[in-house]
Amino acid sequence: MTASDPIARAHAMPFGSVIMGDQVALRLWAPLADAVSVELDGGEPVPMDPMDDGWFEARVPGAAGLRYRFVLPDGTRVPDPASRFQPDDVLGPSEVVDPHAYRWSDGAWQGRPWREAVIYELHVGTFTPEGTFRAAIDRLDHLVDLGVTAIELMPVGDFGGDRNWGYDGVLPYAPDSAYGRPDDLKALVDAAHRRGLMVFLDVIYNHFGPEGNFLPLYAPVFTDRHKTPWGAGINYDDEGSRWIREFVIHNTLYWIEEFHLDGLRLDAVHGIVDDSPRHLLDELAERIRAAVPDRPVHLVLENEENEAERLARRDDDPVTYTAQWNDDVHHVLHTAATGENAGYYADYRGKTDLLGRALAEGFAYQGEEMPYRGSARGEPSGHLPPTAFVAFLQNHDQIGNRAFGDRITDKTPAEAVRAAACVCLLSPQVPLLFMGEEWAARQPFPFFVGFEGDLADAVREGRRSEFARFPEFQDPEQRERIPDPVAEATFRSAKLDWSDLDREPHKGWHDWYRRVLAVRHAEVVPRLAGLDGHGAAYEIVADGAVAVRWRLGDGSTLHLHCNLSPAEAAGFPEQPGEVIWREGRADGPDGVLGPWSVRWSVSQAG
Repeated sequence: MTASDPIARAHAMPFGSVIMGDQVALRLWAPLADAVSVELDGGEPVPMDPMDDGWFEARVPGAAGLRYRFVLPDGTRVPDPASRFQPDDVLGPSEVVDPHAYRWSDGAWQGRPWREAVIYELHVGTFTPEGTFRAAIDRLDHLVDLGVTAIELMPVGDFGGDRNWGYDGVLPYAPDSAYGRPDDLKALVDAAHRRGLMVFLDVIYNHFGPEGNFLPLYAPVFTDRHKTPWGAGINYDDEGSRWIREFVIHNTLYWIEEFHLDGLRLDAVHGIVDDSPRHLLDELAERIRAAVPDRPVHLVLENEENEAERLARRDDDPVTYTAQWNDDVHHVLHTAATGENAGYYADYRGKTDLLGRALAEGFAYQGEEMPYRGSARGEPSGHLPPTAFVAFLQNHDQIGNRAFGDRITDKTPAEAVRAAACVCLLSPQVPLLFMGEEWAARQPFPFFVGFEGDLADAVREGRRSEFARFPEFQDPEQRERIPDPVAEATFRSAKLDWSDLDREPHKGWHDWYRRVLAVRHAEVVPRLAGLDGHGAAYEIVADGAVAVRWRLGDGSTLHLHCNLSPAEAAGFPEQPGEVIWREGRADGPDGVLGPWSVRWSVSQAG
């Protein structure tokens, strides 16, 4: 077989459905059930054979397309927790899928090194008018032309209803049918690889969504030993935890092997509480890296605790995790550009030392007490390479968790946004853009779900209560203006309008982002190979103004002089080397930068 020959890929699943000739083997771990049956295509339930350690198994006549549900002793019908597809949503039957049916054309794909990553986060349902995996393929050439090298899909695991951010998933192996079938997602990955684009997926292992989660009826999925923001913690360390850990680890391997993904972003891992001798996160990373030794797999964390130890390196390679989303960089850039100081922004607003530290060392807080948070946060991180951090000016959280889902370009002067954005995009940290950012999209990205009934009411009221603590929403009339998260109109308001690319000012913004990213690929990325830690320093010049320098992997030095304030700043040190980007009034007298001005330069070694 040559690299161009069609390839079939499948992950070996120890549970779920497996096609075996003219039969299908079905396996379910249900230690809390005395007996389990399986209902095939709506027929009479067929008893499953009890096995050791709480397992039940049945081998039934069938093939791809067979629909089945497990039946518990009380008659409750439940989907397969390892279902590969749910054609009728989370409450309907599971469908047997033949993973070998899709023939891949990306046999030559060997991935890309992390230092080349420019990530584009997108929500499949709102990225295009159609909101499907197949429709997203038509926009990949736009991303390549922009300078993006990786797309990151917000979670696609099956959730209740026909619209959702994805963080309410309950069947983590089944791509949601609102976006298409599993083969449609594979086609998107295949098409991305043909264009040189990596594909990452956001996955959630800290909780399950509220609708369609039947797991506690037959398995010890939760434990009272641990509490999380979503309730009882998932059982990763209590009695019966072995197969729950395996369920999650196999899910990561399933995405990487069967869907040929290049990496995963693990959501809110501070909510994964595990007191066992080997933390789930360590075992998970080790298993993935052992299973896929022949191409780079990039594992990225979201971690409120800013644990630098999880980003450790050995001979320039990550020991476990490749990088972490750097909220600190976002917060210092956002507060500088917007002047906002409500909520958690109070811990960052006006603190220029944190701006310099986050850019130079990764984490702004490295164990210090945070007044608004009310506790200490973070660990020393200056020993890590800048590429251990993902930097962004916008993402789904920082837009969508605002009351109205408004983007930074809605109310912030363009010159302030461009200054902050070029700091982010040309930094040695790995940049991430949120869909539509590159043309200053007019569409908001509000929180939305497709729940109904009491659950919809609970989400609606919870959303309004969440913003009651913000000063601008203490007025009940203001709170009533918050978009209804369960209304279809709220979801539709988030769909990108691609026709804006053809009109100003969006056309100009798009051109600006393309030019900045071209400079990144030409001047910064080639110098990141061999980059290590302890190679950066910063100096506070004035309020909102810093000078930062990084020693890069080829021995050169990258210099940043930035004034993220509305006033002129003087006192910058001499900036050596060749200037690679200017923003604002950055070419005036030595040592002076105008308001919202940035200058990047590179000096060679020696």
